[in-house]
Amino acid sequence: MSSANNILPPLPERMRPRSLAQYVGQTHLVGEGCILRKMIESGNLSSFILWGPPGVGKTTLAHIIALTLEREFFTLSAVTAGVKDVREIIEKAKANSLFAPKAAPVLFIDEIHRFNKAQQDALLGAVETGTIILIGATTENPSFEVITPLLSRCQVFVLKSLSADDLQVLLDRALTEDVLLKEKNIRVDQTQALMRYSGGDARKLLNVLEIVVDSQSGSDPIVIDNDTVTSGIQENMAIYDKDGEMHYDIISAFIKSIRGSDPNAAVYYLARMIDGGEDPLFIARRLCLSASEDVGLANPNALLLANACFEVVSKIGMPEGRIPLAETTVYLASSPKSNGSYMALEKALSLVKETGNLSVPLPIRNAPTSLMQELGYSDGYKYAHDYPGHFVDMEFLPDVIKGTVFYEPQENRHENALKEYLERCWPKYYKKK
Repeated sequence: MSSANNILPPLPERMRPRSLAQYVGQTHLVGEGCILRKMIESGNLSSFILWGPPGVGKTTLAHIIALTLEREFFTLSAVTAGVKDVREIIEKAKANSLFAPKAAPVLFIDEIHRFNKAQQDALLGAVETGTIILIGATTENPSFEVITPLLSRCQVFVLKSLSADDLQVLLDRALTEDVLLKEKNIRVDQTQALMRYSGGDARKLLNVLEIVVDSQSGSDPIVIDNDTVTSGIQENMAIYDKDGEMHYDIISAFIKSIRGSDPNAAVYYLARMIDGGEDPLFIARRLCLSASEDVGLANPNALLLANACFEVVSKIGMPEGRIPLAETTVYLASSPKSNGSYMALEKALSLVKETGNLSVPLPIRNAPTSLMQELGYSDGYKYAHDYPGHFVDMEFLPDVIKGTVFYEPQENRHENALKEYLERCWPKYYKKK
């Protein structure tokens, strides 16, 4: 880094937006008429969790909301904070009579998925009473990482990786508005490598830009192209990749190696993650997802083993936990693959969005009251177990989409048996080939 840069914060911090007008991306949340913008404009703020990959604006958005609404702002990192820190902030919020319930201070907790149950429990009362407005940020699925009582008191907003257009806006803004860069003669010839290394992450984009500019200190002009970006990154990998591993690139390679039935590559990337200090439960969760999405019904035992792996690793921890992780990785990679059930769900979700809430056929509706029985609920329902083979030819889908086939059995030993059964039951939908 140049001496001039050492005087100022890093480029990502210098370019951090201070208002919604400066904020780039997440238009599905902060665009005109969208849910978070409405919340901010109305001043009716409630607790929520921002879930998304790194560098997409979670921390920035929390700061902007507190600044816009002129709320007192507390921040904690779940990596370093404990129950005592949480309680101290709650007591400050209670004691500060300047903040009425409708103007409760904001408590922002970064990496809230790292809070244990006791730490999350300490937040419950204050969130429920509105003593504080909790904004949590996480890169992990909050359904797995946030306790149910706390999750039920918070909305969850999903943030997306920034698009190439979003990144281009940030790049142009940095070159023309940053106090240091705007004074330099910088020529942008190519941006493909810059965008590729950024991977939808604004912080990475600006870190890479700063590295490439600094690597050409004294040059005039400073050239940004694919070669200068690649060489700059290779020479400054420790600066660029502060966690020691390209977290999301490695996990992507891991999952794709399993999907591609290559146990050798899968174990290699597992070793990379373990050596880099990756959270073993993060790996175990990804194995559970792979067992469902990629192995699926081709080997139903895969999900059982993956779930058992998660349980074992959570009990024994590391370094011993690496052994069941390796066992499960090899098993999943060596198993036959099917995404049949996953694709069936995707087709069904697509049709639900297209057709809306179609009426459930009367024969298969629940009829717990006499009025419902009079209206025909459950009338004509045929109990499958009363029929030969425990099957009865009866339509279960709404009339509008009757006969739609979502699940297509794939070619493997387990699903071949399922296919034969479905062909016997539903010859009008599943025809022998």
